[in-house]
Amino acid sequence: MRKNKVSQPMPDCPIDACMWLLGGAWTPAVLWNLSGGPRRFGELRADIPGVSAKVLSGRLKDMEDKGVVLRTVMATSPPSVEYSLSPLGQQLLPAIHQIARVGHQLKLQAADKTVVADIAPCALTADGNINRARSP
Repeated sequence: MRKNKVSQPMPDCPIDACMWLLGGAWTPAVLWNLSGGPRRFGELRADIPGVSAKVLSGRLKDMEDKGVVLRTVMATSPPSVEYSLSPLGQQLLPAIHQIARVGHQLKLQAADKTVVADIAPCALTADGNINRARSP
């Protein structure tokens, strides 16, 4: 456990630098769910089952601090907030999509190479592209 409260310096290794951005529970799920466009907190919460409000709030704040997520306060009454991917967050999407493809292949292998019915919200189309089911 780190006693020093000073943040750790950016690592020199390019892989470590990316993993520093992606580190933390739920980060890939947040990236995945924001890949379809801006989302409000409640929408993200509904789209990521199992994440608590406290953890999601902390993860979004961390991702905003790292420059991966943009937080936009909407001029509504009452005020609302939308989260979207920054240009840096957009750059991470090909890696996230590739991870989803590998995960899909692993699920197929685990199911003895039969089609797995429970792969939503991320599924592959026949041509190998990602097909995201998204709640309205």
